[in-house]
Amino acid sequence: MLRIVNRVPHLSPPAGISKCQASCLRCARERQSACVWSTVLVSWNVSMDLISLPPCSRRLELTMAMASEPPTTTTLSPASTSAIKISTTFLKTPVKTDQEILQNSMLEDDPNSNTILATVGGPTTQDSGANLEKRPRWGPRHKGAQELAKLYSNGKRTQELVCVYICISLIVLNLGLILRHFRLERISNVVVAAIFGILTADFGSGLVHWGADTWGSVDLPIVGKNFLRPFREHHIDPTSITRHDFIETNGDNFMVALPILGKLAWNFFTRTNAEIQQEYAFSAYLFLCSIFIAMTNQIHKWSHTYWGLPRWVLFLQKHHIILPRRHHRIHHVAPHETYFCITTGWLNWPLEKIKFWSTLEAIIELSTGHKPRADDLKWAQKRT
Repeated sequence: MLRIVNRVPHLSPPAGISKCQASCLRCARERQSACVWSTVLVSWNVSMDLISLPPCSRRLELTMAMASEPPTTTTLSPASTSAIKISTTFLKTPVKTDQEILQNSMLEDDPNSNTILATVGGPTTQDSGANLEKRPRWGPRHKGAQELAKLYSNGKRTQELVCVYICISLIVLNLGLILRHFRLERISNVVVAAIFGILTADFGSGLVHWGADTWGSVDLPIVGKNFLRPFREHHIDPTSITRHDFIETNGDNFMVALPILGKLAWNFFTRTNAEIQQEYAFSAYLFLCSIFIAMTNQIHKWSHTYWGLPRWVLFLQKHHIILPRRHHRIHHVAPHETYFCITTGWLNWPLEKIKFWSTLEAIIELSTGHKPRADDLKWAQKRT
């Protein structure tokens, strides 16, 4: 702890002054000298203040002096008080309540109880139980989900196979090149690159997810059946992804990572060692970002899997290093208008609080006249 010593000149007390009076005079001089250090002591704690005060000063004196002063209270205006109350409520309010999650999303840990009871109009000669018809709201028995699942074609399967094999080859190649040029003193750069790579992949996953969920139609040529169809199917049968194999789950994300990995490998083979070292941090960022992009849908699949997950996956989910299951349930509350980031989900809460997605939707709807999630709602209504 820092100790400030006040240096004052030593003067002998005048004649006729008692020892007590001399002590008080010396204290007064020391107090005057201590004022010089007042600006320094503001930033330190109370113990520092006590050390810098003269020996005959006591905490009781300070307390009594403070008590003698009239209390100063900060009075906020009604507008400021209201603003603080609104902002506090805004930050603490959950995006979706537990009741909303239970009522408006599929119970994935019990996928056989995803039905509603709807009254069928018209007289009937059956018993009263016949007036109720079970119609699945979600799950593999949903008619829309069944139609969408049949649109998965052999051509799509071939595209996914090619992308997965090429992407894995480029990952192995780039990993070897990254390790070859690694220097121990660059470990901090790699850590920073990993963090920014995760954030970029998380935001990118949200942007693509939002675009595919909200706009377009399955009827669009090429894009509709091949890339938008899985998003429509996933909303009305969320656990369908758990029945997909590795190729079908990850084919499209591996395709997105291909250009990044290809450019990275090209840079390693065409640049000098000095240039590679100069841009090593950015190369590490691109590589780690591409890894997280490629693994996004696998992480997404784990967030819908309630049985048989490895312990290390459960550990990562529990500590929100990757997308947790309960966190992702918020997105699957109809009408699926929030929490689009699915790599880690770190950006979901701040983007929701600043109304990022809803603002974009309002701008696009105002500019084009297209309603968000119109095609998604159309497929969700195909229950019978």
